[in-house]
Amino acid sequence: MAEASRKLSSMDASFLYLETPEMPMHVGSMAIFRLPENYQGDFFEDFKAMIASRLHVAPILKARLEKAPLDIDHPHWVEDDQFDIDRHIFRASLPAPHDRATLERIVGWMHAKLLNRARPLWEFYVFEGMQNNEIGLYSKMHHACIDGGAGAALTNMIFDVTPIPREIEAPEVRAKIKQEPRDIAASFLNSYQQLWTQPLENSKGIELPRSGKSDIGSILFDNAMFQIESAVKFAGSIPTMLKSTSDVLSKIADPKSRDSIASMVSPPTLLNKTISSERSFAGVSVSLSAAKAVAKQAGGKLNDVVLALSSGVVRRYLKEKGALPAKAMTAAVPISLREEGNTDSNNQVFGMICSIASNIEDPKERLEAIIAQSTKSKEMSHPLRALMPQVSNISLLGAPIMVQILALLYSRTNLSDVLPPAANITVSNVPGPRQTLYAAGAELLHIFPVSISTHGLALNITVQSYRDQLDFGFIAGANIIPHVQVLADMMPDEFAALQAAFASSDALKSAS
Repeated sequence: MAEASRKLSSMDASFLYLETPEMPMHVGSMAIFRLPENYQGDFFEDFKAMIASRLHVAPILKARLEKAPLDIDHPHWVEDDQFDIDRHIFRASLPAPHDRATLERIVGWMHAKLLNRARPLWEFYVFEGMQNNEIGLYSKMHHACIDGGAGAALTNMIFDVTPIPREIEAPEVRAKIKQEPRDIAASFLNSYQQLWTQPLENSKGIELPRSGKSDIGSILFDNAMFQIESAVKFAGSIPTMLKSTSDVLSKIADPKSRDSIASMVSPPTLLNKTISSERSFAGVSVSLSAAKAVAKQAGGKLNDVVLALSSGVVRRYLKEKGALPAKAMTAAVPISLREEGNTDSNNQVFGMICSIASNIEDPKERLEAIIAQSTKSKEMSHPLRALMPQVSNISLLGAPIMVQILALLYSRTNLSDVLPPAANITVSNVPGPRQTLYAAGAELLHIFPVSISTHGLALNITVQSYRDQLDFGFIAGANIIPHVQVLADMMPDEFAALQAAFASSDALKSAS
């Protein structure tokens, strides 16, 4: 594991600053395993020992936060020299009747609890003694550490493709680097550095000198060099930023785009209110191959089907409540910016707003409208994708404390109850492995995502594919949707209705 500290990017750090007691910013999963017949071991101890032997594969698991003086700059990740795995992996208790429904209620309750920032920001809870020889594993990790793409890399570290765990090469033994104490003035000056520390491809090989010393004069020198380097890099990024801005403005000015922009305006609903510090959670699965077949019939993609199913269940729920808006609702949809093969434990994500056509009753017509609108939304958001890497690395002196104050003010004043919603729900689709996975000899049956609810976006629907199934995880502010299981229970019927709509359409085409 690298001994040197690493400063958080602005995007990673924002998840720390936006966190409040009512709005935890960690993500997780509820995995279901099945133990082999006649299993005689201790799964908890076996699982913990396996993770302990692989910690070096994911260094973020042993990294804790080190704040900048007075919170003037983003914190660093540093190795926790007091790391204790028993403070991160726990044997949990599941009351009778020891079933998945009970586990889901407990996961919802546990997901509302903040992680301890004095330690590495992750926890695993193992629930043994479930029905049908099953084991439950609830995991959570702060979003400042990881996004969906990096989560896939972590999954690869935890799981094996055979019941027998693979051997992982032991880490190299490295001498600890002694950290020299530094006075607060030196630390203050050192914290005022921009985050752009990687050389630009167009920097023509120019390298700025570093003193490598920790006295006050050297730190002043290093800080000046960082400011020069930041200015050079910022200047180099200006053409990209200007082009992205110009592209966005031209699309807005285009009359053909105005309908698309109008479709992204979200109507107010009962889902777009201030949330409490409690959560409700539920999971449900549908066939992956069947969902792909529907997408192919409709001329769309799997993401479109996920949006259509999410729209269908939310539409049913609000209609039963007499609260379905006449205007089409929208979804905030995260988009990964991660390059293929990139496994860095940080956030590389962008988002777009997409209509979910909840004003259309017919499932087939609704999916077709979503496909059309999502294509337009991608076109509208495409110019911003090039801008995000530039914006995500901007660091401003004093920003951390200011953002935290604003986040707390937003939470305490219930502004989300009166402001127009940016979107109505959050929908995310995380690609997962198709082959069967194992952990400490137990077969993985399901991996239901457990994501984030926020003020103004009480409902989050995240789905992960695994084998030939889509595992949906519904998480909601419990004051808005006390029992989100109601929505999960609607999913099989909604999926059947969508399949039937396309089957009847194909039958009519064949008859004609």
